Amino acid sequence: MLDAAARIVATEGVKALALDEVARAAGVGTGTAYRRFGDRAGLIFALLDEEEASFQAAFLQGPPPLGPGASAAERIHAFLHALVDRVEAQLEMLLVAETSSPVARYRSGPYMVYHTHLASLLGEARPNVDPHYVAAALLAPVSATLISYQLRERGLGTDVLKSGLDDLLRLNL
Repeated sequence: MLDAAARIVATEGVKALALDEVARAAGVGTGTAYRRFGDRAGLIFALLDEEEASFQAAFLQGPPPLGPGASAAERIHAFLHALVDRVEAQLEMLLVAETSSPVARYRSGPYMVYHTHLASLLGEARPNVDPHYVAAALLAPVSATLISYQLRERGLGTDVLKSGLDDLLRLNL
């Protein structure tokens, strides 16, 4: 089913991606597609999974400053910068996935991993703050919708977005 979904995205774009179309292209029943992915957002997050695994390996096990070996504050900066690049690279699919329901972004596996990782680093860097709240607040500016708005509507570059995140971190770290 993922191969069929990837073909649809490659030929018709992510907006044409629908579970019933994927099921038909894969030669399975629509119910099978819904049981496997739940909804369109689940399908898109599954398509993003390979790149996501590489990204997670980089911040969990890779070299510093993104990976272990740097201070928590350095890792937070590196993580947020890398996340901006990750979102920009797959912006179209993330826009569809994150806007499929009001909570799709927050229920996705990647967001939960990002939140846990960031909260852990924040707990180390600033033990006197609520790391879970601050992690959610720092992840808000790297949503696909806000990054899309900043890049497309405001004409900003990712360097400006990263600089803005650095400004937020200086206020909080």
